[in-house]
Amino acid sequence: MVEALHNAGVVVTGAGGGIGAALARRFAAEGARVVVNDLDADKAGAVAEEIGGTAVPGDASAVVDAARDALGGTVDVYCANAGLGSAGTEAASEDVWARAWDVNVMAHVRAAHALLPGWLERGNGRFVSTVSAAGLLTMIGAAPYSVTKHGAYAFAEWLSLTYRHRGVKVHAICPQGVRTDMLSATGTAGDLVLKPTAIEPQDVADALLKGMEEDRFLILPHPEVAAYYQARAAEPDRWLTGMNHLQQKWEATR
Repeated sequence: MVEALHNAGVVVTGAGGGIGAALARRFAAEGARVVVNDLDADKAGAVAEEIGGTAVPGDASAVVDAARDALGGTVDVYCANAGLGSAGTEAASEDVWARAWDVNVMAHVRAAHALLPGWLERGNGRFVSTVSAAGLLTMIGAAPYSVTKHGAYAFAEWLSLTYRHRGVKVHAICPQGVRTDMLSATGTAGDLVLKPTAIEPQDVADALLKGMEEDRFLILPHPEVAAYYQARAAEPDRWLTGMNHLQQKWEATR
């Protein structure tokens, strides 16, 4: 039980299913008042009804004001969970790159811009960014996703180092494969890299709550990602060679 969550006003974007829905359910179980946001109004409504929350459907980039109103004027925890798993190479269209950047990075920036004045004034607030292990490492076959998730992680890191002394807590969740529709959409690349160790959305929610209890910035639902991250930093060429072997293995199956 995270005592600070009891009666807290929580917003979860992209919460119509997958990780977002699991987060919404877990926060509600902790006694929080939860706003469920999703582009799909029916899905948002169904999750909100299930947990006794409030559905505020629409674009995650512009949800803060409506969510704040729904919570009676105060957002205590904001989960920037909505994301796009955009595949492709450098040859992906400009529209694909722009949309990935807008959803995976700029939606977080806009939310923080709207929330920080109130949080800084009162001296507390919590920003949760659903990043991905791809934001620490990378993902074969998905340049727009990998690059923008690196951006999402960098922004979460910047928020934490800039505002932690003023009461703002930041958490970056970086799972590998999670059994969601997004994983299914990764195709053969996901089958090779992510599915063998995939976990359930609830496991991600459990990892976040544990990390919040321990006041940790980096949340790793797959603990082995820490070793991969260390190897990437310590021996980048060796790590890149290993990833290239995965790329070649994937190409051989296509």
